[in-house]
Amino acid sequence: MGNAALNRRARLVPPVAAAISTGPLTIAGGRLWRLREPSGRVYSMIRLDTRGGLRGYGEAGPVEAVEFARVLALLQGREANSFEVLGLSGPLRGAVNMAMLDLVGRATQAPVYQVLGGPTRHKARAIATVKNSNNVEAAREAGFRAFSVPLPTPLFPNSGKQYVNLVLSLWEELQKTGGEFVLDGAMRLTPGDAQMVAAALEKEHPLFLDEPCRMTQLRQLAKISEESVTPLGFGREVESLAVFQELLREQAVDVLRPSLQQWGISAIRRVSALAETYYTAVAPFHDGGPLGTAAGLQLAASLPNFFALQVPRVSAAEREARDAMLSGWNEPVKDGFFELPTGPGLGVTVDEKALGRYEVKA
Repeated sequence: MGNAALNRRARLVPPVAAAISTGPLTIAGGRLWRLREPSGRVYSMIRLDTRGGLRGYGEAGPVEAVEFARVLALLQGREANSFEVLGLSGPLRGAVNMAMLDLVGRATQAPVYQVLGGPTRHKARAIATVKNSNNVEAAREAGFRAFSVPLPTPLFPNSGKQYVNLVLSLWEELQKTGGEFVLDGAMRLTPGDAQMVAAALEKEHPLFLDEPCRMTQLRQLAKISEESVTPLGFGREVESLAVFQELLREQAVDVLRPSLQQWGISAIRRVSALAETYYTAVAPFHDGGPLGTAAGLQLAASLPNFFALQVPRVSAAEREARDAMLSGWNEPVKDGFFELPTGPGLGVTVDEKALGRYEVKA
């Protein structure tokens, strides 16, 4: 390529904005807490600090200190309002996105959903994760009306009619407790068994059949979807936007299930925009701490095709721990719905002294 062509190409490329800034929203430092609740549930919380003195918080799965140090080095000098173009990958992507949005919301004195153009709703449907039918009543007393219950463990691959009978027995037991149910396959079924279970549940109308089998062959998932009206949920372990695109293109999914801790708010909004063109609902998966729940509600209020937010059903000891971590807000559920936090940013106040009590020391 000649010099003239090189010079012309250089003129066509727009200048890259400097990554380093010194404004009040410039990220200047941060902190990581690795937390363990009394039940053993583990997750991480991060704090990002700005030159202007603001603090923003985000939640991730278990993360090592060395990974946080690496990411913090990349963030220092960048503006918090660059959350849409940061392009991070790895286990802290979602937490960093939450924390940056929290900073922008606090700077503008607005909830994150207002920053993102919302709200699309003023309350969000809640689904409680329970271990079995015996835990449904306790979750109901806490305000939930929809529950995610694990399917029975298959006795062996391709159990067929024998396994379907186990599922129908579980469903009959659940109907005695009342409420609406998601049946969670945890990717343990073969596609053949998943197809039989979906067909058997058609007349029972579950909210959806969640992750019944692995997504190794999308065409197999599409076949299950084509042959049954039972809604299918997939996506809580998906790590690539392209996989969500393929699920939608193959029409293999009715409810997308992106992990809140893994993806964060902005990326799930992009996934949801894709899903909306296929008339597909989005129900983010969350099995972490209370800050993640708050972030999930900010997300819910900004999505036109939001369906429900799944959260863990916690014990009394866990409730005490979570209430201490976030003062003034305890993930309240009333008649099956979360009310939206109304404060600036993620809408909650983090008590760092309480975080220290539940921190896993290195």
